[in-house]
Amino acid sequence: MIKCKILGVAGLTMLLLLSGCLANQTTDTTSVVESHEKAVENNMSVKLEQNKEMTMKLMIDNTVVPVSWEQNASTEELKKMLPLTINMSMYGGFEQVGSIGHSLTRNDKQTTTQYGDIVLYAGDKIVIFYGSNSWSYTRLGHIDLSQSEMTDLLSHGNVTIRITEK
Repeated sequence: MIKCKILGVAGLTMLLLLSGCLANQTTDTTSVVESHEKAVENNMSVKLEQNKEMTMKLMIDNTVVPVSWEQNASTEELKKMLPLTINMSMYGGFEQVGSIGHSLTRNDKQTTTQYGDIVLYAGDKIVIFYGSNSWSYTRLGHIDLSQSEMTDLLSHGNVTIRITEK
């Protein structure tokens, strides 16, 4: 009977010890997962910072406009040409068009543009829309202004744009 009690106590002690090990293992696994999540989050923050560093600034005449630039081969090539000044001409009552002076890589897709869209046309022209059009373009970016603000900036004659490093 005493042997049974001793074996029972020993068995119970072993179970407690093992459950303690399992609890520590769960905590260790949780710590590993949390460390991995933090590393991924930090890596994403670094990438966001790098993207911010790689952005460009756009001025229409003397107005700096907020732009969300696409991340593609065309914008990468455009960045290598900075600073860049382009004389734009009104066209069709809904856009301004200007020659870049060089051809860029194209990834044209049939697109219906909206006000604020910045696209590459025919590989060597930038088009900025204050209206809408449907054609095959390569997207470069989007100006984050309202339609009335875009119309005020672009619909009253030819403009000059300047693209510089931010």
